[in-house]
Parts: sequence; C-alpha cells; structure tokens
Amino acid sequence: YNEKEREELTLELAPDGKGVEVQRYKGLGEMNPEQLWDTTLNPEHRILKQVTIESLAEADNVFSMLMGDEVPPRRDFIEKNAIYAKIDV
Repeated sequence: YNEKEREELTLELAPDGKGVEVQRYKGLGEMNPEQLWDTTLNPEHRILKQVTIESLAEADNVFSMLMGDEVPPRRDFIEKNAIYAKIDV
C-alpha cells in the first residue's frame, strides 16, 4: 500500500483511529522473536515450497544483482517482474 491507501484502510478498519497499529520491517532481523514465530516460523501457519534452480550461473547473477549496491538494475528487474509476484495481504 502507498501512504494514502494505508490511511484510507486504517480509517475503514477503525474510524476512531484506535486499535490499528501498522508495522513495517526491512528484514526479518528487525522482528522480535514472538512476531517472527507468529508470522513466519509457526508450522501451523507456514507453507514450505521446494525451489528448483535450473541454472546456477543465472541464479548467481540475479542474486548478486538483487543484493548488490547498484540500484538501477535492481529497480529494472523489480519493475519488469512485479507482475509475477503473488502477494497475500
């Protein structure tokens, strides 16, 4: 969500503005252990999927680009591939 959408949804969920707390994390390391368990590690709620890599060289190139310091190639990759993301919000 962008900020406007977040504000609209917050007002829709709690018109008085109470009871809604939005948290954003840059990475899993920013979460406290209880939140990490509830959202990611709890076997009752998590879904594990096997990933098969056909080309190790291509995977290495993509990983290096996504984790590297150069922003333009990462931004281009995200813009071109965002339509394939399955987001569950």
